[in-house]
Order: sequence, then C-alpha cells, then structure tokens
Amino acid sequence: MSVSLSASDAMEISPRFRQTVEERIARLERDAATDELNLAALVHPDHIRRHSKLVAMQRAEALRMRIFLDRARTRLPRPMLEL
Repeated sequence: MSVSLSASDAMEISPRFRQTVEERIARLERDAATDELNLAALVHPDHIRRHSKLVAMQRAEALRMRIFLDRARTRLPRPMLEL
C-alpha cells in the first residue's frame, strides 16, 4: 500500500526526535558497511544469503527513515520566558 503525502500533510517532529532518528540512520549505515565487509569471510551459501539480506534490510530501513525525515518538519523550540 502506497500513501502519497502532500506538503501540507507533513508531520511535525521535535528536534530531539529528529536527532534520534538521524543517529539511528548513521548506525544502520555504519553497521551495513561493516556487515558487507564481513561477507568475504563467510563460507556457507545460506549464511552468505542471510547476511546479504541483513545488509539489504539495514540499507532499506535507513532509506525509509531518510525519506521520513525529508517529509517531516522540525518543530521550532518554544521560546524561553524571561523570569
């Protein structure tokens, strides 16, 4: 099922949540790169297949999260009140 969002339908997220998602994307991409390098050490064909699928899923999840961030607006922090 594909959902099309217009610019007015964009979600608004907090700066802290955006940072958390960005950190998760970086971790997924770093892990995918490391796991891809480790493929050369694997011998069993089924293990290679499963490990390759893991790398593909890590990259797909990172892409999905990047698309989410591209569509989301970051909420501006609330102004600090002077006491």
